[in-house]
Amino acid sequence: MSEYNNNYYTADATRVFFRNVYTYMFGALGISGILAYLVGTNLQYFANLFLTADGQISMTFYVVVFSPILISLAIQWGVERFSMGILTLLFVAYSALMGLSLSTIFIAFPMGDIIRTFFVSAGAFGGMALLGYTTKIDLTKFGSLLYMVLIGMIIASLVNMFTKSGELDFIISCIGVFVFTGLTAYQMQQLKQVSQSGLNSEQMQKMSLIGGLQLYILFVNLFLSLLRLLGGRD
Repeated sequence: MSEYNNNYYTADATRVFFRNVYTYMFGALGISGILAYLVGTNLQYFANLFLTADGQISMTFYVVVFSPILISLAIQWGVERFSMGILTLLFVAYSALMGLSLSTIFIAFPMGDIIRTFFVSAGAFGGMALLGYTTKIDLTKFGSLLYMVLIGMIIASLVNMFTKSGELDFIISCIGVFVFTGLTAYQMQQLKQVSQSGLNSEQMQKMSLIGGLQLYILFVNLFLSLLRLLGGRD
């Protein structure tokens, strides 16, 4: 009976943990999506935020684009140091800033392509998340390899900011689809292990926020990679 109870509570803790993870993830997607749509579909809002009087990109744009990187690092660093309230505020700020930066897709791509790509991304993400949760294969080495490839992608993307090569952008996008779908499966397996690790309530809450952030980042990057491949520029 004792073993049965332990298994029951482990399963229950796992269910609650993933419910919280997806609550954070979908909450972040909601915040980002609403802000991206409101700003990206109103050229006056967009210009006031991101353009100077002479039509050049303003410093605010670069702050909005790069601030989420610093905030995500702060969340990762502060998971043991910050209270849950501070981590939540940082998480909301991250989601909002990402939404503002994602507003550019509504200017660059037709609405129909954005909607279609979103559902394709959701299907691919959901399938790989399910695979990562259910597979018995250890994905640790696979995940490490994908993170190495991701570093190469980031370097190539920085180079392409200057070279502006369409061919390189296409290659990066193709690799990105593979990397971000694979990392989705890997992260789901890692989160499943976290949910069964016997952490206390506060630690589980913080790790569910971290998990939601990780899955959110993977989904957004998968979506952007697919959008560059499937979307037609306006």
